[in-house]
Amino acid sequence: MTKTTFARRLRRDETAAERMLWARLRNRQLGGHKFRRQVPLGRFAVDFACYDEKLVVELDGGQHGESGKDDAARTNWLENKGFRVLRFWNNEVLENLEDVLAVILQTLEDKKPPHPDPLPPGEREK
Repeated sequence: MTKTTFARRLRRDETAAERMLWARLRNRQLGGHKFRRQVPLGRFAVDFACYDEKLVVELDGGQHGESGKDDAARTNWLENKGFRVLRFWNNEVLENLEDVLAVILQTLEDKKPPHPDPLPPGEREK
């Protein structure tokens, strides 16, 4: 099975938590950030990825049969490629969606460089 076929199958067989989170991440609803779901990244298919901010969001709950060791290897590989990884339990999404979204948005905003200080009077461009 190709990575793309596998990712399509994961999208088709998504959990209730994945469906609920995707409904709030899709179409740039969270701070204008573009997310993709169940996308191949290297040898893995990640639950959600925001490429522009190099952020991966993974939902855990045993749905894909991965062990904690597999999760650690995946996280290590992603971090070595420059991605930040957030992990949530399915029940966190189902019971506290707004809190999960707040953590994701805060992580996205923390990555942005601060606005530069305005130029002092007299040093503005003419």
